[in-house]
Amino acid sequence: MTAIDQNGFSDKEGIIRVAPVELGIGSKTVLKDLVLSILPKGRNLTSCFNCGACSSGCPASGLAGMDPRKFVRMVSLGMDEEIMTNDWVWMCTTCHRCVHVCPMKIDIPQLVSIIRSQWPREKRPKTIVNDCERSLKSDTCSTAGISVEDWKFIVADVVDDVRQTQQGFEELNVPMDEKGALLFLNQNSSMPLTEPLEMAPLWKILHLAGANWTYGSQGWAAENFGMFLADNNAWEKIVRKKTAVIEQLGCKVLLNTECGHDFLAAKHGLEKFKIPHSFEVKSIIEYYADWIRKGRLKMSSDWNLDLKIKFTVQDPCQLVRKSYGDFIADELRFVVKEAVGEENFVDMVPNRSNNYCCGGGGGAILSDFKEERLSYGKIKLEQILETEAAYCITPCNNCHGQIMELSQHYHARVKTIHLWTIICLSMGVLGEDERKYLGDDLAMVGLK
Repeated sequence: MTAIDQNGFSDKEGIIRVAPVELGIGSKTVLKDLVLSILPKGRNLTSCFNCGACSSGCPASGLAGMDPRKFVRMVSLGMDEEIMTNDWVWMCTTCHRCVHVCPMKIDIPQLVSIIRSQWPREKRPKTIVNDCERSLKSDTCSTAGISVEDWKFIVADVVDDVRQTQQGFEELNVPMDEKGALLFLNQNSSMPLTEPLEMAPLWKILHLAGANWTYGSQGWAAENFGMFLADNNAWEKIVRKKTAVIEQLGCKVLLNTECGHDFLAAKHGLEKFKIPHSFEVKSIIEYYADWIRKGRLKMSSDWNLDLKIKFTVQDPCQLVRKSYGDFIADELRFVVKEAVGEENFVDMVPNRSNNYCCGGGGGAILSDFKEERLSYGKIKLEQILETEAAYCITPCNNCHGQIMELSQHYHARVKTIHLWTIICLSMGVLGEDERKYLGDDLAMVGLK
């Protein structure tokens, strides 16, 4: 083996090698010391040998003049002032792709969260701070501040409309505060607030599958921006509030619909804050796949035999790379292929746990850095366009909103739809008012 000189380099055989940095030489080390005090036993920052794998695969590289490799080096060198005045830590979605590709598995998102926790509250993204405060003040945990009374009214109004206008769903039941129900369903606040009719396809799937489920009048909102802000106090309060509601109802599963960020916030929060609970946290994708295999959802891709419309899927970072792993990505593909036909599915490259973040994850879609967020998302948009698929199915509300905005901003012809939309379409039960995101090619499919 060629010897490395005291500066960490060897040019013999034309190879340049970079040695780990020496920490804190001639620099402030307050942040570095804090990071080292919080890291799990045996972890340190000297493991990084500056290979750059993290930066090469990070869509946030270059934003605010920063990238993951540079960020780690600056923390290691004790460059406190530079770190604490660079907004990059709020542009990072903590998607974990840097950890996925890092040969030393350095948890850069954890460093980002630690730095976020040290930012003065008045300098944090105002939109996220305000949304978090509304969640804390509301019994529903809604970032939109939707009250218990408004939530009940919206649900009752939409279900009444479905019963009166859609054949076969005259007896559709949307339980509220049903004690002893197996599944406690959450819902992203954007649905009842801005597009309440989008909830109906989900209810119809649960109805047809014969699911034993309920909403809560409290604690149902699928958001937790305390996690995004690295505000452990807020994060814990929101998880505890939801846990109390679920435990009171006696539900056995907190069933997360199409919102990856709250799935991670709830699951990780229960562990992190050692909150006693008797329920599991699961994604509805897992249930979709199980119900299809058991014949409880009668899906068919025959509608697409002649149309041959192509579809791809976005793998939500919070659900796949950061939680379930490739298992849930494979279940997602199984569901989609059952709905559209295997021959009409086109995968992005890379995909599953190695997929790129869209740029809206973890709550970033609501941050104060819209221009940077859209720049971040270019890689995702290019991935989708390369598939030549007409639709990108997004089983995450944040991914859905971000990809739709990317398509509009860059004048692309990408359409994005919720997973529940294509499931109902394949079963012939998608209502006339539930086709907001369908193009002309699908607008009339399945309508009687």
